[in-house]
Amino acid sequence: MSTPQGPALPRRLGTVDAVVIGLGSMIGAGIFVALPPAAAAAGSGLLAGLAVAAVVAYCNATSSARLAARYPQSGGTYVYGRERLGPFWGHTAGWSFIVGKTASCAAMALTVGHYVWPQWAHGIAVATVVALTALNYAGIRKSAAATRIIVAVVLAVLAAVVVTVLGFGGPQAERLAPGGDVGGVLQAAGLLFFAFAGYARIATLGEEVRDPERTIPRAITIALVITLLVYAVVAVAVLAELGSDTLASATAPLADAVVAAGCPAVAPVVRAGAAVAAVGALLALILGVSRTTLAMARDGYLPRTLATVHPRFGSPHRAEIAVGVVVAVVAAVVDVRGAIGFSSFAVLLYYAIANASAWTLGHRVIPAVGLTGCVVLAVLLPLPSVIAGSCVVLVGALAYRLTP
Repeated sequence: MSTPQGPALPRRLGTVDAVVIGLGSMIGAGIFVALPPAAAAAGSGLLAGLAVAAVVAYCNATSSARLAARYPQSGGTYVYGRERLGPFWGHTAGWSFIVGKTASCAAMALTVGHYVWPQWAHGIAVATVVALTALNYAGIRKSAAATRIIVAVVLAVLAAVVVTVLGFGGPQAERLAPGGDVGGVLQAAGLLFFAFAGYARIATLGEEVRDPERTIPRAITIALVITLLVYAVVAVAVLAELGSDTLASATAPLADAVVAAGCPAVAPVVRAGAAVAAVGALLALILGVSRTTLAMARDGYLPRTLATVHPRFGSPHRAEIAVGVVVAVVAAVVDVRGAIGFSSFAVLLYYAIANASAWTLGHRVIPAVGLTGCVVLAVLLPLPSVIAGSCVVLVGALAYRLTP
């Protein structure tokens, strides 16, 4: 196994911190952003799409946990692909992760803007990115502590939504009946996968957790199970209250659900919770992208100056700044739903490489299912997302070939 080139990051995170970072990535992204486009794709088959996304996420999480325990370095599948499949596949995974998660970061920043001040959504998004980049610059323990608070707040808000809808609304069981065609269900699964990919943050922080061989697999499993339970409960409540047609056109689905339940006074609390959730997701996403940037810079695929570790804070501060600048620029110009589709394509490719890497370790059933699921969901995403994602991945492959 190759070792990182350059200063190592200090191991400061335990299981609880790693789980919280994973939860902050997943829960904030999916519940408040991915449900409407998934409902538009699958109609009443939304829950079936959620189940498919969960199966693929489980396979990916299992493959990632096995690989992270074997290679506890910053970089996630960039490292796994390089070590198990060769440098080209590692580079492709790292490139896909960085561009896909940059789009995710922009989507989360814009979510904050739309919930806090819709008329100035892009400006709020850029300001949020700047603030969180400064927080990450100061070191990961501060980031983990902030994420712990954010996750607690978001879970409380989601619990309030479920209690309000089920206790005071008029949810109808027939709205949960299976429906939609297979293609729509699979497209919804691909879009919902955007929300499940947060456990990668745990793997990309592999160099910073204590006892990584034990901590990483445990943290990934715990974070994914908790997220699956939360997603299922909230999705059932909101879909039963609004129905798939109303949910598909909603811009603030959880707030709309509590209003439809006859409790409009709860809506501002839900909107505030959505903004907090998006901040939590963005915080953890920037952490993951910067660590993959660090790993690729160490190997010379990105400028080596980005591999510098701050002597006081122990953070990859130049990588943090570079990622923050790019995300801020993207957030100033992109559309939220387009960013979700593009991100899903790139991240599904990333996990396809993770599963292919895990295949070489043995125990091949789960990697085979995960690899097949990633490829199928990626090609069935909306066509503009597939075309844009393919073009960007090809640019990364060309850059690899031209690197000395």
